[in-house]
Amino acid sequence: MRKWSPLIAVCLGTFLLLVDVTIVVVALPAIGGKFGAGYADLQWVLDGYALALAALVLGAGSLADRYGRRRTYLIGIGLFALSSLLCAVAPNEQALIGARVLQGVGGAAMFATTAALLNVTYHGRDRGVAFGVWGAVNGAAAAAGPLAGGLLTEHLGWRWIFLVNLPVCLAAAWFTVRGVTESKAPWGGRFDLSGTITFTVAAAAVTYGLIRAGDAGWTDPTAVVAFAVGAVALAAFVVAERRSDHPMLDLSLFGKPAFAVLIVAAFLTQAAAFGYLPFTTVWLQQVVGYGPVDAGLYGALPMAAASLVVGAAAGRLLQRVAPRWTVGLGLLLIAAGDLMQARLDDGSRGGALIAGLVVAGVGVGAVLPSLSSAVLAEVPRERSGMAGGALNTFRQLGFALGVAVFGTIFADRVSDGQGRPVAFADGLNATLTVAAAVAVVAGVLVLLVVRHRAAAPAGRTPVAAGR
Repeated sequence: MRKWSPLIAVCLGTFLLLVDVTIVVVALPAIGGKFGAGYADLQWVLDGYALALAALVLGAGSLADRYGRRRTYLIGIGLFALSSLLCAVAPNEQALIGARVLQGVGGAAMFATTAALLNVTYHGRDRGVAFGVWGAVNGAAAAAGPLAGGLLTEHLGWRWIFLVNLPVCLAAAWFTVRGVTESKAPWGGRFDLSGTITFTVAAAAVTYGLIRAGDAGWTDPTAVVAFAVGAVALAAFVVAERRSDHPMLDLSLFGKPAFAVLIVAAFLTQAAAFGYLPFTTVWLQQVVGYGPVDAGLYGALPMAAASLVVGAAAGRLLQRVAPRWTVGLGLLLIAAGDLMQARLDDGSRGGALIAGLVVAGVGVGAVLPSLSSAVLAEVPRERSGMAGGALNTFRQLGFALGVAVFGTIFADRVSDGQGRPVAFADGLNATLTVAAAVAVVAGVLVLLVVRHRAAAPAGRTPVAAGR
């Protein structure tokens, strides 16, 4: 048992930080009803977590390399537990959003170290087993989130979706202390403070501008200022990374077209596949009249389950196919699934979503595993950690911005329809149509630019590339 204690510790943390993205989705209407929160506030309950996770995971990886991965992982667990408790006792939506941001900080510390801890702990056949189990947990978290969130919200109340994290954090910390040995990078790592600050400001400002524009209009002065701040911060980030001798993201990697397109594809995949799910939940509960459990079963579980089945059953086979096809055609499947759902009217029920969600889930199951290996194959070995971190960063950022953009579209349509039930269906149809267009653009880019088969460079095994 002691041999597998590090794997258990890492899998518990990974499950927590990923399930907390989807577990909250089903609870949003209950949270909004408790606090009287509007769409903008509900979007920040999701985006506060995703933005903190996206902005800090690269910097957290550098700190872990320098000061110790086990130490960083334990700090992340502690922050995650504390912030989960603060989420559970939040007296209003502002306090909840702040606690979710802190939760994202803890999640980033865990996320940045999970693969590295497995990589330095296990070797040979054990390493293959460890990464296989860890990958399955990644998929299971997405599948379990909506159902767990629905059960807890409906039978115990939405605060329990955060309270349930506490015993899991305690177990993860216990297994970490018991079985994980400390490790550091031989060269150390340095925290890129200027890059982290400018990247965080840029992402947060653009997201705020999108959410504000959906609430107050595109010409709203606050929204315009937010977009301007985001543009300036993004320019400052580029300057900071080019001048730094220890950048958190080496921008020269984007000089290779295939790498750049794969990162863009990762960003757009998260938006196209997952960015509309919060509004599906709103429609299912506030218009169709489902409870949280049924909303989770109809609104997210079919996609998550299909993705998990495809990844588990065909994952090894997909790795033998050129990423041009697995990623490109997978994105087109996501687009097809989105369009299959975009046919709702005021008489539609949850069953109208299932077929489209399953098709989109098949696409997700093909895209996500292939993206990881394809991105790592495009960079030198010494940049594999940075490339993996960039992939995780842009995936989370894609989700955050996707929620913001689709929230704007959804709110506009509902407002135009003056709150009539068909207006909610129209709003969801519009977000799904835009999501499908996003997936088509990403898929075509991959098919045109990523021309060759991704293979592990000489001397590097596919599992080792997972670092």
